[in-house]
Amino acid sequence: MKKLESSLLNMTLVLTGVAVVMGGILAFVNHLTEGPIAQQKEKTLADGIKTVMVCNDLAVANTDEVKQTVDGKEHTFIIYQVKDAQGKDLGAAVQSTTMGFGGDLKVLVGFNPEGAILGYTLLEHAETPGLGAKADQWFQKGQKGDIIGKSPAEPLTVSKDGGQVDAITASTITSRAFLKAVNNAYNAYKATPAADAQTGASEQVKKE
Repeated sequence: MKKLESSLLNMTLVLTGVAVVMGGILAFVNHLTEGPIAQQKEKTLADGIKTVMVCNDLAVANTDEVKQTVDGKEHTFIIYQVKDAQGKDLGAAVQSTTMGFGGDLKVLVGFNPEGAILGYTLLEHAETPGLGAKADQWFQKGQKGDIIGKSPAEPLTVSKDGGQVDAITASTITSRAFLKAVNNAYNAYKATPAADAQTGASEQVKKE
């Protein structure tokens, strides 16, 4: 009996030791990769802003967080106010997330100062390859669901719901989620002081 107890104790000690060592190794590896992963995310975001604003020579002048309630839930939108090399306002790139068919669909949308869509890119998605994942290209300029140049002042919806945008073939749920993310991004952008100021200036010019 004592021999059995001794064996169990040894096994427990060994397993505990292994768990501690493995935990230490995982923590060390996580520490090593944390920096590069963060840098890669920053680069992806920076490249994404240039892509959606259709401009390489730009600078993020200000970053805002806008919280809005959508379908009874509070959502946080990140707005990157952008200027060109001469300091001219180019509009903003807005990060918006909705629930797609397979999980979160995170979109970065570029708007000019008047609110028209300049471009977009998918930052994260879990959509089905060959179907919902086509959202990365389907709504780009010249494609079947082209939304570039449109303004979501009147919410963009798929033609199946009486709207003006062709849905991805066999992926209506993803298409609806994508357009919802774009519409929400527009509303968040228009809620920022910079967008309000631009709208007011435009209206003033029209009146004159």
